[in-house]
Amino acid sequence: MKNAFKAYRVFRALAWIFAAIAFAPTAAAQAYPSGPMRLVVPFSPGGGTDILSRLIAKKLSESWKQTVVVDNRPGAGGSVGTGIVAKAAPDGHTMLVVPAAYAAYASMYKRLPYDPIRDLARVSRLAAGPLVLVVHPSLPVKTVREFVALARKHPGDINFGSAGVGTLPHLSAELFNSISGIKMVHIPYKGAGAAVTDVLAGRVPVYFMNILQAISLIKSGKLRALGVTTPARTPIAPGIPTIAEGGLKGYDMTNWYGMLVPAGTPKSSIRKLSAEVGRILNLPELQKQLARGGMTVVASTPEDFDRFLQKESAKFADVIEKAGIKGTL
Repeated sequence: MKNAFKAYRVFRALAWIFAAIAFAPTAAAQAYPSGPMRLVVPFSPGGGTDILSRLIAKKLSESWKQTVVVDNRPGAGGSVGTGIVAKAAPDGHTMLVVPAAYAAYASMYKRLPYDPIRDLARVSRLAAGPLVLVVHPSLPVKTVREFVALARKHPGDINFGSAGVGTLPHLSAELFNSISGIKMVHIPYKGAGAAVTDVLAGRVPVYFMNILQAISLIKSGKLRALGVTTPARTPIAPGIPTIAEGGLKGYDMTNWYGMLVPAGTPKSSIRKLSAEVGRILNLPELQKQLARGGMTVVASTPEDFDRFLQKESAKFADVIEKAGIKGTL
C-alpha cells in the first residue's frame, strides 16, 4: 500500500511538472510585454528611420500601457546600433528598426562583431517607398535615356553623391551603373545633408534622394527628377516615371524599413509584437502620415520578412561584388 501511495505521489508530481512546462510558453506570451521597452534607431534623430520608429513607439506605448523609449545609437552606417540589439537580452523588450541598407551589412562589413542574419530575428517589414534620381539643372538631360546616353559619351566624367559608403543612395547608383553599363564616379559624404548641399550647388550633379526631401526641390526647379527607384510610380509624385520605364528593365531599389529583435526571443513574443505592429501601421491615421512621406505600409509576418530579407541580401551582395565596395568600421 505504501509503495502504491509513493508511486501515486511521484506520478502526480511529474504531472504537475509536465503541465507547468506545457503552460509556460502560453503564460510567457500572455505576460509579454512585462516592463519598459526600448526601440533602438541606429541613426541620428530626424531621418526616415527615426520618424517611423517614433510613430510606432508612441502607439505601442498607448496600446500596451508600457513605456517605449526610442534610443538613437548612430555610427558606422547603422551597424553600431544594430550590434547593441544583437547582444541584448532576447526577451522581446529591445527592438530595432532598420532601413533597406541593413541587407547589405553582411556583404559589406567582413569583420562585424555580430552576424546581422543569425543574431537578429525578423519581426515585420514596416513601410516602403522610392528614392528618386535627381540631377542638377545644368546637366543637359531630362530623361533616364538621355542621361545614360550622355554618361556613355563621357565615361568616368559624371560624379554622383551619397550619404556615405554602403548607404542606399550609393547602392542605388551602383545598381544603375551595373544595369545601364555606364560608369559614374562615387563621391561619398558624411551624411545626406552635406551631399544635398553640393548637389544643389552643382558640384556633384547626380544624387538618389529621399522622395519627400526631393519634392519641393524638384517643384522649385532647383533639381530635375529623372525617375523613381521602385518598380511602380509613387502616388506622391505620379508624374515622375520609374527608372525601369526609362529603359533599365528590372531596376528596383526600394527604400524599405523593418523591425528586428535579438535572436532567441520567444516566437510567441515575436508573433505578438508583429501582430501589434501590423495593427498599428494599418491604422488610417498612420497610413495617411506615411503616405505624406511617400511611404506605403508593407507590414508582414516574421516568415515573410525573413524570405524578403534573404532576397534583398542576395541582391545587395551582387551589387557590392560588382562595384567592389568595401565598407570599413
